[in-house]
Amino acid sequence: MKILVLNTGSSSLKYQVIDMEKEETLAKGNFERIGQVNSFLTHKVNGEKHKFEHYAKNHEQAIEFVISRLINPHYGVLKDLSELAAIGHRVVHGGEKFSEPTLITDEVIEAIEDCSDLAPLHNPAAVLGIKACRTIMPDIKMVAVFDTSFHQTIPQERYIYPIPYEYYKKYGIRKYGFHGTSHQYVAERVAKLMNKDIKDLKIVNCHLGQGASVCAIQGGKSVETSMGLTPLGGIPMGTRSGDLDPSVVTYLMKKEDLTPDEMEYILNKQSGVYGVSGVSVDFRDIEADAAAGGHHAKLALDNYHYLVACYVARCVVAMNGIDVLTFTAGVGERGQDSREAICDYLEYFGVKIDKEFNQTIKGDEAEISAKNAKVRTFVIPTDEELMIARQTKKIVEGI
Repeated sequence: MKILVLNTGSSSLKYQVIDMEKEETLAKGNFERIGQVNSFLTHKVNGEKHKFEHYAKNHEQAIEFVISRLINPHYGVLKDLSELAAIGHRVVHGGEKFSEPTLITDEVIEAIEDCSDLAPLHNPAAVLGIKACRTIMPDIKMVAVFDTSFHQTIPQERYIYPIPYEYYKKYGIRKYGFHGTSHQYVAERVAKLMNKDIKDLKIVNCHLGQGASVCAIQGGKSVETSMGLTPLGGIPMGTRSGDLDPSVVTYLMKKEDLTPDEMEYILNKQSGVYGVSGVSVDFRDIEADAAAGGHHAKLALDNYHYLVACYVARCVVAMNGIDVLTFTAGVGERGQDSREAICDYLEYFGVKIDKEFNQTIKGDEAEISAKNAKVRTFVIPTDEELMIARQTKKIVEGI
């Protein structure tokens, strides 16, 4: 069974074709700058990267060109579209409507559109991709896999915000959580590596990248997470603030005479480690500046490590314990110094890593626990596309 996984952005289209018999990626790529005259596709197959400068005025044209590459005798991995069993679409926000991956119908598309107020940058783009695929490949089954659905098991007392309850009833304002496919993939993978039943494990996963979140996974289910109503909440990120005293927002809006959109831009694009450091969104640049004596760079890193550790502690409270700590995504997989700094805060819980071995792990799957550690610590490269493909396969096989 071969599945096409699509992650559609407002002007981009990421894709993978995965052979589910071996869970092997056959081809992958990214169509960028859709709608612009300089749009192009980067396509990877058989270890080779190919770049095609091709104008696509919309997502439908972009998908048509991607398909033409996938069935091309030289660049392709499919004889024709009949080899595709299904298409799995990443959808960021499912609100409270979706607690699991769902076969796409007219009603599902309408429900995804209804959630667009909660993810205005992501859900409309996902709908564009879904509708384009329907036009081009009307006979292929499609599945929506939601970033939020994994977190629908979080208890109400943990997802409700302490504001007037009427706003939850009227507008659905609550914690939803994101990175669900990543958190689920890592939890299942680490249970397999430990040769343990996931139902017997209390796992805290740190998905640390440009976007970042921490998740408590007990018995294979999410019971707490850091991101909230939107992907802006929780721990600091590359350019996102994470949690703040709400008065910071209103105070700045009054002092700087900012509109809501301007304030939202500052919190999403000018804050986080970039905002404090003034250096970069790339942790490698910030670490280099800190090593050279940059005070703000060091402050940004120290603040980041402390707040990640604080949210790990919150997740431990949610589960009344912890068996496993995992790190994934860009910083989690490659940031040796960040892993060490975060773990240093958590020795009280029994987290202790082999610091020398940790420094050798950069993007590899490995256990980095010290021999006498009570809590086992792992680095697990995430694979959200494979998780989406697995869930898509499960849905279409159950039809």
